[in-house]
Amino acid sequence: MKNITLSSLFKPLGRLLRSIHMTLFIVFIVACLTVAVLFLNTILNDTSAADTYTSPIDAGSIDQTTLDRIKELHTSDEAVPGITFPEGRINPFAE
Repeated sequence: MKNITLSSLFKPLGRLLRSIHMTLFIVFIVACLTVAVLFLNTILNDTSAADTYTSPIDAGSIDQTTLDRIKELHTSDEAVPGITFPEGRINPFAE
């Protein structure tokens, strides 16, 4: 009768894993990245939260002073006015 041990049963499996372990690792990493992309896609396409959102800010709660300050701001396509330093001070970063 043949003596069968536990280690003799797992030797072929060990040789198989030794030969394809890098392939299994790459397949595992690609599968994890695919699942992550699918989850992110589902989160970004979920529009049900946008339909039920109500802003806590009342539309008429901004006073006239704040509106005037907002109108004085420049847009990104306008030229930014030059920087003027106070008299008597030098710019330590200028050469």
